[in-house]
Amino acid sequence: ALSRSKADVAVGVTGVAGPGGGTATKPVGLVHLAAAVSRHATRHIERRYGERPRDAIRLAALQDALSLLEEAVGTN
Repeated sequence: ALSRSKADVAVGVTGVAGPGGGTATKPVGLVHLAAAVSRHATRHIERRYGERPRDAIRLAALQDALSLLEEAVGTN
């Protein structure tokens, strides 16, 4: 995303918030988050929030994404 835009910071979130859609290898609650800052290594974390309500998984992912972004921006 950074190489194709004028942005200096990018964040990405993907996963299975449920209530359906989970599989044995990608269960409900599995979320991958990444944050990138120009000229720095991309940070990635995987979270397994478990079988929580969809809104709870989305909120937890948002909080973790903001924390990850805050850490990544702190590298400048």
